[in-house]
Amino acid sequence: MLKDAVDDFFHYLQIERGLAENTIVSYRRDLVQYMTFIKEKNSIEDWNQIKRSDIVEFLYKIKKSGKSTATISRMISSIRSFHQFLVRDRIVDQDASLHIETPKLDRLFPQILSSEEVDKLLDVPDTSPLTIRNKAMLELMYATGLRVTELISLQSADLHLTMGFVRCVGKGDKERIIPVGDLAKHALEVYLHNARSELLKKNKSETTLFVNHHGRPLSRQGFWKIIKALAQQKGLTKEITPHTLRHSFATHLLENGADLRSVQEMLGHADISTTQIYTHISKRRLKDMYQQFHPRA
Repeated sequence: MLKDAVDDFFHYLQIERGLAENTIVSYRRDLVQYMTFIKEKNSIEDWNQIKRSDIVEFLYKIKKSGKSTATISRMISSIRSFHQFLVRDRIVDQDASLHIETPKLDRLFPQILSSEEVDKLLDVPDTSPLTIRNKAMLELMYATGLRVTELISLQSADLHLTMGFVRCVGKGDKERIIPVGDLAKHALEVYLHNARSELLKKNKSETTLFVNHHGRPLSRQGFWKIIKALAQQKGLTKEITPHTLRHSFATHLLENGADLRSVQEMLGHADISTTQIYTHISKRRLKDMYQQFHPRA
């Protein structure tokens, strides 16, 4: 009975709400932990038996295990969505997750590279098909702020270099058009003309834009290894993640006078409050610079 309702919830997320696979994986990870805890409470065999105190007990348990505030907040969000679904489908009479408070998140600012650090990271020599591909990928990510999943899912047909833009399908299957600058356009042209056909020798029918040495689509893990190795080669001491160039793209645009709505559109954020974190980063960087260089700071 417990598992049936969870399976129905995932079907609802996938079919009715059309959520991205990565989002569904996060929900599943959270709810499997939650359901395991509920099953361990021997007297509970039906979701109607769940009380607010059961949810609080579960959250206390994961907090005690050392989970971060961000993880607990995400877990609460998953549990709330699930219980709202149970009420909506009349599996339960009332929402047990009502009035569960989300812990106040510590403000976590994403890691940002300076313009000089970006130049250093993107200074990739075009010595082989793979290095030419790496240069094109990194230039495109910094030029457009694409998410990693969006970048590695791009098809060749999504590039419109003559007109200077790329078409991207992001979260919730929402399409957006993003301008591509001259440096990224040049790197992509070199990749398309000089490297991609070499990489596709074993798999000529592949339509994905960025491929590995087997001619297959590049994975998230593959991209992460590439950017991490390059950062080490360049002597960059900051912790580089697959999204570092996306964060740097947004911050640098705002620092140079771009308006928030335009940046929101290019990033594909549904809510402008998500984009606003980059304005806080810009202010913080400005304050740090003032403290460092003003003689009376």
